[in-house]
Amino acid sequence: MMKKISGSLLFLLAVMMFSGTVHAADEVVTDTGTTSWMLTSTALVLLMVPGLAMFYGGLVRTKNVIGTMMHSFAAMVIIGVLWPLVGYSLSFGPSILGGLAGWDNKFFMLQGIDESIMSTQIPEYVFAMFQGKFAIITPALIAGAFAERVNFKGYALFIALWSIFVYSPICHWVWAGDGFLFNLGAKGAIDFAGGTVVHISSGVTALVAALYLGKRRGYPKNVMHPNNLVMTLTGAGLLWVGWFGFNAGSAIASNLDTARALTVTQVAAAAGAFTWMIIEMFQHGKATSLGVASGILAGLVAITPAAGVVQPAGAFALGALAAVFCYTAIVLKNKIGYDDSLDAFGVHGVGGIVGALALTFFIRPAWMLDAAEKAGGSWTVWQQFGVQATAVGVTIAYAAVISFILLFIVEKTVGLRISEDEEMSGLDHSMHGEHGYGLINLN
Repeated sequence: MMKKISGSLLFLLAVMMFSGTVHAADEVVTDTGTTSWMLTSTALVLLMVPGLAMFYGGLVRTKNVIGTMMHSFAAMVIIGVLWPLVGYSLSFGPSILGGLAGWDNKFFMLQGIDESIMSTQIPEYVFAMFQGKFAIITPALIAGAFAERVNFKGYALFIALWSIFVYSPICHWVWAGDGFLFNLGAKGAIDFAGGTVVHISSGVTALVAALYLGKRRGYPKNVMHPNNLVMTLTGAGLLWVGWFGFNAGSAIASNLDTARALTVTQVAAAAGAFTWMIIEMFQHGKATSLGVASGILAGLVAITPAAGVVQPAGAFALGALAAVFCYTAIVLKNKIGYDDSLDAFGVHGVGGIVGALALTFFIRPAWMLDAAEKAGGSWTVWQQFGVQATAVGVTIAYAAVISFILLFIVEKTVGLRISEDEEMSGLDHSMHGEHGYGLINLN
């Protein structure tokens, strides 16, 4: 009898232990290593915003340095409020309105993710904040196109509306699990860290804004020298450092994919800067600090969509191609005569397009084999190029049309283009009542 009882107890204990094991396996446990890296990446991406402020701030005239830097800091504040309110839900909630955007009430004010651990083994709070930094820097990039000539109130309203009606829908299409570009073709449109979502959307909007608002008074007849190239170079350096979080963090992991993304980011940035230096030395006989900074950004922009699928050789090619195309775009801008003040379209728009399309020809073989399996046996480079071209075309068209409508609305309500007197006195004084360097001569 005792043997039977003992046997039953052992059997019951084994069942309980087995059941407990199954239960533990079903739970998603936080990976502290991945979480630590994602927290670091989030901070690195936020560091890019003051880096951008310094990059842009050094390129404008002395009387506009505070006003220009405020555009980046205002994005941190305004989008920092909007993202937990509605931005995260519009971007990553389940599709609504036929897939135009997402929405889930539990994402409003992030109230429903308090105890949520994602399948990537990080708290959803971390993912939401990481993505929020992308939402912050994207509208800040646009400001380079209309630097030195916009009303601060109008700018603030514009980026708020743009974040809701342009950034969030495109983000949903490309990165949400049920987004139509995410599911296009064998494995979706490739955009590892924001070629379409960040750079093409902001670059195209920048071009539309520059054309809509018109030139700065005196441009191009009057020479408008940068006020502080030392600050611009420092800003470029901060952007380069922050971009490791931007790209490598987009793996949402701490593994081989992370290492690959970090490596190709470094290679592409260096290749872009090196190529720009060579072009300038052949064209003008000397390499400039602004050229080096522009080349760094061109390489970084181009590798952004490709960081998860190319090898270092592909990164070198993309960085070099981006430098050539972005340099050409800036030369053409100067010949055509439109006033994209700080070349937001020339670097971010053109670099993003080059990266999103040209990456197709440098995809690692293992990725293409996996795509072929998912497609039922065959998937070619040209088929993927078609997917990439569709994503680029849709992003350009949507960003251009909706941005124009928003610019028109803002201009006709609170105003966007400042008056001649305000422009001549400078943004620092007319918009903020301050002076960046405390100098008397503000020209």
